[in-house]
Amino acid sequence: MYEHRHQAPAKPRVFYARVARHAAVGLGAIALSLGMGMVGYAQLEGLRWIDAFLDAAMLLGGMGPVHTPATFGGKLFAGLYALYAGLVFLASATLMITPFVHRALHRFHWAKDQQ
Repeated sequence: MYEHRHQAPAKPRVFYARVARHAAVGLGAIALSLGMGMVGYAQLEGLRWIDAFLDAAMLLGGMGPVHTPATFGGKLFAGLYALYAGLVFLASATLMITPFVHRALHRFHWAKDQQ
């Protein structure tokens, strides 16, 4: 997927396509997770869809829920979803910056190998 350190850095067209693929996967994971959170809050806590969206988005963004869960199922879901959301946030952010970090490190190593 990535070029070896002894190869020249990818052409801009290849790099931009790589960035687009990584962003699509990362944003897709966030969108899927947001949908799962909305369904969970709506079904288990009886929240309206806009309120379920708010709680799920706040957890995915690392801010925490707005509404305090009232039911046992809602509390269990909120706790598990919070743990899951933290991992999704970190994984998605890492996935989306990976092409930029790789390109910077690759340019450094490739330039060093050319000396």
